Amino acid sequence: MRSSVGPRHARRPVPTLLRGIYLPRSMDAGAFAMTTYGIPLLVLATTNSAALTGVAFALEWVPRLGAFAVAGAMVDRHGTARVLRTASALRAAVVVAAALALPQLEAGLPTTVAVMLLAASAGVLTEFSYIAAETAGGIASREAGERAHRVQSVLLGIDQVGTLAGPAIAGLLLERAGAPGMLVTIAVFSLLACALAPRHYATKTEMPQPALAGLRTGWTTLRSLPALGWLVCGLTLSNLAIGLLQAAAPVIVVKQFGHSSADVGLIWSVAAVASLITVAVCRRAIDRFGLWPVGALSATVAAGACLAVSLTHTYTAYLVLIAVLMAGEGGMTVVLRTLRSHLIPQQVFGATLSLTILLLLIPFPLAGALVATVPPALLGHVITICAAVQALGLGLAFLRLRTLPALRAHLA
Repeated sequence: MRSSVGPRHARRPVPTLLRGIYLPRSMDAGAFAMTTYGIPLLVLATTNSAALTGVAFALEWVPRLGAFAVAGAMVDRHGTARVLRTASALRAAVVVAAALALPQLEAGLPTTVAVMLLAASAGVLTEFSYIAAETAGGIASREAGERAHRVQSVLLGIDQVGTLAGPAIAGLLLERAGAPGMLVTIAVFSLLACALAPRHYATKTEMPQPALAGLRTGWTTLRSLPALGWLVCGLTLSNLAIGLLQAAAPVIVVKQFGHSSADVGLIWSVAAVASLITVAVCRRAIDRFGLWPVGALSATVAAGACLAVSLTHTYTAYLVLIAVLMAGEGGMTVVLRTLRSHLIPQQVFGATLSLTILLLLIPFPLAGALVATVPPALLGHVITICAAVQALGLGLAFLRLRTLPALRAHLA
């Protein structure tokens, strides 16, 4: 793949990164966070059903996984800017249509069908925009050379700020302005991402491959990179526990703890603050200690916090432990993104990125299915089992990473 940005841009100045990467990524992150955390709250508010909330969470993620089969290949074929603009504009149209339709629908089946369709369609479009923004960020990281982890830290910080503000804003808007107010705000963020997507920053292949061949290309590339494969495997098992906590949060906080939708959003906002602080610390820690020690410590923190979550029975303790868990997750994500930007060849970056994210997100619809089928009283036991799987998977992954001599230059 030949980038449309040539060698003269090998070191992008900060203003170019700000306008070409960070601003559109910020707007997309806001829309992403409000869609991911706000729509399950909308379903619980409109249906008052824990099972349907779990079903909606699964419906939100299953189409996203299907989108990954083509999203990376579409980015490689048409370029990051075009895909980001198109996906953001379509997402704005979908949520505005839902905002106009929901007040006109009768309570019951029509409303339930509408919010389920909203979850599925918004999920697909969100993943297309995310892949485009992430690919642009990966290219910027590669151009930064040895400072790649600094670019990735900024990008992850943007995502965490979106996660900080998005759930809280979604919860407050849902309580104060209802579904239309929340959905219109998502549309505003989407339109800003569309408007700010730079026309000059686009990458595409000269000989594009069929869209569905992207998964095969990504799988071949991932198999040739054992370090990346082990890290993705460990984080995939970790995401089963994290996805379960995300899917169960509305049920646990609202139904078991007796708190409001805004309090659900507050949990993920506080968690984003903890993760944001961790990302800032990781930038300096990686400079001093290297990728592997930072990743191993982050994995230990995340696994310990997740094991403790199932033992708590108060809102405050639940909030604190989720924040600690996501702080550890933030550290591991910096390691993953940095390693990914170093190892994946540029000509297949979009396809391989799509596959890795697809693998990382497979647990999320499974988590929604668990919440839909497991009685709320038993969710604590299921969380404990998933936390044990998380600890085992992360432990094996980082032990294996330490034994790969070819990666010592990156992990030392």
